[in-house]
Amino acid sequence: MKRFVVLLFLVCIAISLAFAQEEASTEASSGNVSIWKYFAAALAVGISCIAGGVAVGQIGSAAMGAMSENPELSGKALPYAGLAEGICLWGFLVALLILVL
Repeated sequence: MKRFVVLLFLVCIAISLAFAQEEASTEASSGNVSIWKYFAAALAVGISCIAGGVAVGQIGSAAMGAMSENPELSGKALPYAGLAEGICLWGFLVALLILVL
């Protein structure tokens, strides 16, 4: 799992640097600002999605264990999984704001 995360991180860096080089060649006056903009957006999405996946995995396993003992708890566990998935959406919104502004 750790190798997959490191590989995914390196792929995100490579893609963001490729896009940054393309934009840097079209906008010579902006300097290295565009490189860091894409890098920060990739980090915002990547880290938030990894954290959201870990959180949903832990919440889901705990919810399944609780529902096996008491099936009435299914309605109470579902909002917690939704909150954990919201972490990914916030990371995407932050990345979108970084790229637009």
